[in-house]
Amino acid sequence: MADRKFRDLSINERVAHLKEKYSLLPSDMMLLGKFGTLGQERSLYSENAVGVYDNLTYGLAEGLVVNGKEYEFLPMAIEEPSVIAAQSNANKTISKAGGFKASVSDPSYMFSQIQVTNLNDYGTAIDAIRAEKDNLLKIANAKDPKLISVGGGARDIDVRHLPTRRGDMVIAHLYVDTKDAMGANAVNSMAEAIAPRIEEITNGKVYLKILSNFADKKLTYASVTIPKELLATKAKIGDEEKTLSGEEVADGIEIASAFAEADHYRAATGNKGIMNAVDAIAVAFGQDWRALEAGAHEYPYISKRYGYSLSEWRTDKEFLYGKIEMPCSVGIVGGAAAVNPLAKLSRKIAGIESAPELAQVMVSAGLAQNLAAIKALSTEGIQHGHMRLHARNIAIQAGATDFDIDMVVDGMIRDGKIRQDYAETLLKDRKQ
Repeated sequence: MADRKFRDLSINERVAHLKEKYSLLPSDMMLLGKFGTLGQERSLYSENAVGVYDNLTYGLAEGLVVNGKEYEFLPMAIEEPSVIAAQSNANKTISKAGGFKASVSDPSYMFSQIQVTNLNDYGTAIDAIRAEKDNLLKIANAKDPKLISVGGGARDIDVRHLPTRRGDMVIAHLYVDTKDAMGANAVNSMAEAIAPRIEEITNGKVYLKILSNFADKKLTYASVTIPKELLATKAKIGDEEKTLSGEEVADGIEIASAFAEADHYRAATGNKGIMNAVDAIAVAFGQDWRALEAGAHEYPYISKRYGYSLSEWRTDKEFLYGKIEMPCSVGIVGGAAAVNPLAKLSRKIAGIESAPELAQVMVSAGLAQNLAAIKALSTEGIQHGHMRLHARNIAIQAGATDFDIDMVVDGMIRDGKIRQDYAETLLKDRKQ
């Protein structure tokens, strides 16, 4: 490399450097310098690119119905083996009940935070920002004429006092209608544009000028009403197979929901299950899934709408009622959604035409995934269905091909030995 920095090397030069430095094998080299559907040029949006990490399955969940629209196929990208199967299964039950009703908050804003410090009097600073609001909004909107041209733009400014261990601060929130963009670049640029004027009118010092990923002004809601008879199921409990009535299943689901609402340890796992679907769709559609995670896991602790849980399930004599509420900031223009060919293909397959529609689909899918998980947990346990899919992975690791996989999986499950060494034994016996 001599005096050149790694980032200044071409991709081929970076790969060659890694080969020499780490004595990479030919099998290692086959993993580098390949860019699949993304392509080498598009991969350059990430610095120091040497390849694409492509171990996620790109699969299609079936039969989601939201606001009367059926999404025959819904792309998801995830490494966990049971998520897409569970999604399709739950979608099938919920579609028989008419599907989900979903909506987004109105208004629906992203916002940035401007942190004002070194203040002599925080009250005077707050008054000054409020008095200057109209002019600050003009400055912000001048920064993004394209957003203004499609009907978006900065809409409001809120100001609050924040005591900290480094003294009193004033935090200004700039609310922006980002339309079909996720909006991070827009709100950050607008915050930077108005920061000098805020310093001038407050005689303070602005440090941070950045969006908040706790997007509680950009909420998405979904709900479903399921007749109990649709929930009746056969379940293997212990060594015995039982037929559970819809009443029994619905009651178990509500009890599980009450657990998550009251206990943050259980809620963390339940909310993770919801995000299994939300994140898988986010990845397939080129969304910032880390931002979605940050907002989703913060929201229950602040809103307390359903205790610690993002969702709630309740029953009456005839029905099981489910609902979910969470921040969901997504976009279909700009960012990776506009760069990654698979993200574009996902929108084409699903027929999604706007950011609000994508948010409603994602959150509805999250609630369906939640139903699938707690239904399994409250009846035969999560491992029964999950372990067959896990066994497929073990069989593949042991060297099973398309012709051998089902035989090896059946044998491992039959004998209760879901291990790679036993899979290898079954394969060896088959070939003898």
